[in-house]
Amino acid sequence: MRTGMVALALGLLALRFLPVLPPVWLGFLLPVVGLMALPFRTYPLAFFLFGFSWACGQAQLALDDRLPASLDGETRWVEGRITGLPQNNEAVVRFELADARSRHGSVPPLMRLAWYDGPPVSSGERWRLAVKLKRPTGLLNPHAFDYDAWLLAQGVGATGTVKDGQRLSPARWAWRDGIRQRLLSVDAQGRAGALAALVLGDGAGLSREDWQVLQDTGTVHLLVISGQHIGLLAGSVYLLIAGLARYGLWPVRWPWLPWACGLAFVAALGYGLLAGFEVPVRRACVMIGLVLLWRLRFRHLGAWWPLLLALDGVLLLDPLASLQPGFWLSFAAVAVLIFTFGGRLGPWRWWQTWTRAQWLIAIGLCPLLLMLGLPISVSGPLVNLLAVPWISLVVLPPALLGTLLLPVPYVGEGLLWLAGGLIDLLFKGLALMAGQLPAWVPVAVPIWIGIIGALGAFLLLMPRGVPLRPFGWPMLLLLVFPPRDEVPQGRAEIWQLDVGQGLAILVRTRQHTLLYDAGPRFGDFDLGERVVLPALRKLGVNGLDLMLLSHADADHAGGARAIKEGLPVKQVISGDPLALPVELNAEVCESGRQWTWEGVTFQLWQWSSASESNQKSCVLQIEANGERLLLTGDIDTHAERALLDSPLAVPTDWLTAPHHGSRSSSSMALLSGLEPKAVLISRGHGNSFGHPHPTVMARYRKRGLHIYDSAEHGAVRLLLGSFEPPRTMRQQRRFWRDAPAVNK
Repeated sequence: MRTGMVALALGLLALRFLPVLPPVWLGFLLPVVGLMALPFRTYPLAFFLFGFSWACGQAQLALDDRLPASLDGETRWVEGRITGLPQNNEAVVRFELADARSRHGSVPPLMRLAWYDGPPVSSGERWRLAVKLKRPTGLLNPHAFDYDAWLLAQGVGATGTVKDGQRLSPARWAWRDGIRQRLLSVDAQGRAGALAALVLGDGAGLSREDWQVLQDTGTVHLLVISGQHIGLLAGSVYLLIAGLARYGLWPVRWPWLPWACGLAFVAALGYGLLAGFEVPVRRACVMIGLVLLWRLRFRHLGAWWPLLLALDGVLLLDPLASLQPGFWLSFAAVAVLIFTFGGRLGPWRWWQTWTRAQWLIAIGLCPLLLMLGLPISVSGPLVNLLAVPWISLVVLPPALLGTLLLPVPYVGEGLLWLAGGLIDLLFKGLALMAGQLPAWVPVAVPIWIGIIGALGAFLLLMPRGVPLRPFGWPMLLLLVFPPRDEVPQGRAEIWQLDVGQGLAILVRTRQHTLLYDAGPRFGDFDLGERVVLPALRKLGVNGLDLMLLSHADADHAGGARAIKEGLPVKQVISGDPLALPVELNAEVCESGRQWTWEGVTFQLWQWSSASESNQKSCVLQIEANGERLLLTGDIDTHAERALLDSPLAVPTDWLTAPHHGSRSSSSMALLSGLEPKAVLISRGHGNSFGHPHPTVMARYRKRGLHIYDSAEHGAVRLLLGSFEPPRTMRQQRRFWRDAPAVNK
């Protein structure tokens, strides 16, 4: 049976690695093959085929619920119910719309919407909304968070922007939203948002600085409801009943063990409902239920049995859970603890058990965190030694009890005031540690290095005395100091990052690094901090020799401050330095300036008669082994005519679309003068500016240019000087991503 359960799990997990889903007819055929294999006692094959076909079928249903491509960018009136906990900020209201329907065609039943300058909305309300619909896609950069996969796993079939709307009916059964409003209104010593995260799993009240502190110290799992909190509550109920029974205080006519397991599971479910019963919470409840069942009936089968059963149960209920990093981390952490503690000949003292558990989990999860592209907290094992009991034993009881007693005057608010002060004390300590040891963002490594690192971690988790165990350290350290792929002499590696409606292009030679524009920033949403800086670190960039900001507009220079704070930058040049923040210390773009790095030539140009910011864009030409790339910023047709009279008016292989393909640029004169073979477009999917304009695209097609569009291809990598076609992120096929567009 255990072999069959392992085969079932492998079949369910195989979905995560599929480039494309198998055809529907094959999905129906595989279970039949499995049934035919049963009489021949090939149970593992049958279970594998059942799991694989079930997972593929559920994935296909989720894909079928996505917005049709024909409605992408269209505005439709839809009706639905607000679900979850909406984020009502001053600038934008974000929420999920469930049970959505439209009179003018079918729409996905679940959508994630944003309403800029919209009115507050509450969970449970029904609205009729005019929504500009978008297919559920996100930015796609090397080794970054896969937003497309996350949306599919959440069941979100469309995203969109609300243009107008009217409330059809008030909120019904919105008790979680009501509790959140009460929590946010109490005096919690400035930590009401953290209390809402701890009690309800709503992290909207945590500031960006709070999230950074939690990430740096590896304590995100402590503030947003996780399996640890639910397990603690269930364990407390179980231990309470066991203690009463031990001292004769439990009724003899009621068997204490079934009651302890049953009430512990009820407590876990109740806390899960309070947290919204999202996917991680459902996963935790399933695991706790199976552990309690194991304790009640099946202890003789060993500790691996409930973990394996929980894995199969979670994946059968939600096969798409394997697309989320939290799924892998939660099961891996439990597996590490079972493996390390189950194989010991003698018990450890309690303090040895607690301290070693933290370090063993850190070692065991290190390769997995790296392969998932997640930051690694250097201080996490040490911080969690104190933070876990502080939250679990000191903060959580008054927080939950205070929430329960909010209807009682003074008592509930007093307990929440105490819990808020305890959380604030914790955050002050975490901030001090984060300032000394921020999270480490490792360089992405090839899969073979990840496998060697995982084998090294496995050896280190073995008991002392096991042969070859010391070799685990050099194998694990290979993840920290991997071999580097150097750019060949006389070549330049170009990355056009996917930053939405903005621009950020990384240029690397053998020993130097340049960043042309830094990504956009709109209000508090800084893509320089959230996208560009992590991408640079993942690509192994430890510093910039030059950050060249074409001009001062927010979509090109908005992320510059975050990048300069996060990486050493030797020099900053801009076409409009006076309009940039003083702390950037930007120098003026000197037209005609040239330099050479490792056989690669760079040359600057700026229109001397420019009168506004776009026209002031500092243009950069890069030449490697006779292959040229021209980075144009946001110049318009007037600046283009001046450029054609400059030394840069030579045949150019690669051209970045001026001003993201705006109608006011990419003139036919520029295309005829430069004779580019391909064009790079950086723009946001479904942007409100209409970039690239149809007339500009018609010019590109007329000239027969190869077009690489970040909204359709994701990030683009080019090795300048090799005269080879570029590599795009969407060429790495995954079944949840739209197929890469064909060059137009």
